[in-house]
Amino acid sequence: MMAVYQRHSNHPVKSRKDSIMPARPILRIGHPCLLQVALPVAEFNTPELDALVTDMLDTMAAADGAGLAAPQIGVLQRVVIFGFENNPRYPERDSVELTILINPEIQPLGNEIESDWEGCLSVPDMRGRVPRHQRIIYRGFDPQGQSVEREVDGFHARVVQHEVDHLDGILYPQRIEDMTKFGFEKELFEDDSEETLEVEDSR
Repeated sequence: MMAVYQRHSNHPVKSRKDSIMPARPILRIGHPCLLQVALPVAEFNTPELDALVTDMLDTMAAADGAGLAAPQIGVLQRVVIFGFENNPRYPERDSVELTILINPEIQPLGNEIESDWEGCLSVPDMRGRVPRHQRIIYRGFDPQGQSVEREVDGFHARVVQHEVDHLDGILYPQRIEDMTKFGFEKELFEDDSEETLEVEDSR
C-alpha cells in the first residue's frame, strides 16, 4: 500500500514557514557528519520525530531545496524529505509531491543509467553531472509508521537517489565520473560576456 505523508494528514507536522531563518544550519561538504552512515529510526509517531521533520521542512523551504536528508542538519537518522511545486533552483523541472520518507530502500528498475546535472544544499553554488538509475521503486515509512511505496523515473528518481545517498555518507561529487563536468554554476552556465555557453544544461 502506498501512503504519502502530507501536512493535512490526521497528524500534521507544523511548519515555521514564516521564519526569517531556517530551523537549522545546513552542514557543508567537509563536515565529518556528512560522511557517516545514518541509523534507522526505531520509533514512529513520536514528538521527537515530528520535531525533526518540522525542522527539515522549514530548513528545506528556507533554502529553496528540492530535498533534504537528516544528516545535512547534523542528525544521523535515516530520514529524508523531498518535493516542490515550483523551485527556483530547478525551474525547468516538473513538480514532485512532498514526501517524508523514513528508513528508505531503493530498488533499481532495469539497467538504464542517465547522467544529468545535480546540485546540493551541502555543496553550495556548484553543479555536477551524475549518473543515476533512470527508474526506481522506493519504499519506506511515513512519520506514523505507515508504508510508503512508489515507482518513479526521471528527476523524481534522481532526487530520491541523491537524498538516500546522504544517509550512507555519500555526496554527489563522489559519484561524478567526468570531473570536467563539475564546478561552480556561474562558471559552468554563464560567462563574463553574457553570451550563452555551449554546454548541455538540463538543470
